[in-house]
Parts: sequence; C-alpha cells; structure tokens
Amino acid sequence: MTVAVFDHEGPWTEEEYLALGETSQRVELFDGSLHVTPAPTPRHQNISGELRATLRGPAREAGLHVLEGVNVRLRPGRIPIPDLVITGPIDFDAPNVEAVDVHLVCEIISPSNAATDKVLKMHYYAAAGIEWYLLIEQASGALHLYRKRGRHYVVESATEPGQVLVLTEPVKVTIRPEDLLP
Repeated sequence: MTVAVFDHEGPWTEEEYLALGETSQRVELFDGSLHVTPAPTPRHQNISGELRATLRGPAREAGLHVLEGVNVRLRPGRIPIPDLVITGPIDFDAPNVEAVDVHLVCEIISPSNAATDKVLKMHYYAAAGIEWYLLIEQASGALHLYRKRGRHYVVESATEPGQVLVLTEPVKVTIRPEDLLP
C-alpha cells in the first residue's frame, strides 16, 4: 500500500521543503525528492547521545559546537539531516547549518538505510567539502573515520570494540566504541 506522506506534486524546492517546518518524521531533501525515514531506534539515539557527550567538552575547548539532527545545507536543494555534526560558529536561529561551517559529520548506520549512509551521503558530504566523515555501526559500535582527499573520502581509521579512536582534528578526543553502546 502506498501512503501519501505529503500532498505535493513534482519536485520539491528548498523553499517548499523548509515550509514543512518541524515534522515527526526525519525528512531530508535530495535534489527535488524527499527522503523520509522513521524515527531512530533507542539504540541509535543512545549511541548519538553518548557520542555527543564525549565530544561536547573537547568541542567547546576548540571553540566548536556539537549538534544532533540538524538540517545541513550541502548546496541549494540538498539538505540531509546527519545524526551529529561538529561546526564552527553558526547562526543558531537559521533553518540550516551551511556545509562550509561543518568540520565533521557523523552518521549512525541504520540497517534499513545503510546504503544511503555508506554511498549517497558519503558522496554528497565529500562533494560539499566536509573534511571528516564518521560512520558508526549500531550493532558493534565500530567506528569508521574518513578524511576528504580531493573530491572523495579515504579511510583514516577503523576502530573496533576493544580499540580506541584517537581524534586530533577537528577536536582532540579519544573514543572507545563500547562506551557508545547501551
């Protein structure tokens, strides 16, 4: 059965997307199409919250901000909602965080949309010039850190439970995968 989530015909403009306001679904805009996903699972939210708590102090020390679930405008008409971002100074009242202000973007891989995080968003974030991309596997907590090289991301490190990820940029912090899991 097909259900119309939003009554709209044709491609969505950025203005129409932003006019939706806050919704109960996670709604992202990709080149005129809406990508709607269910609310994150409790496991997903626990990982996100623990990571934000781990990054908050080091980000403040570096003059940066850690935000969860905000619109990031990669270019006109392309607005994903990453699970977490580290930004420089931003306008906290603007509807979007601009990609140029994002130093690191993080996605917690959901089994239902792993390809979106591993392929589509990875490509879009790199094309927008975001330097660091962190992918986290929900089941194991494994951390995959990528750094932008040219127009693409390359693996910087892969950290499994029992190991430690040491970040030196954009913040200085160590992250243990098992500390993020419930």
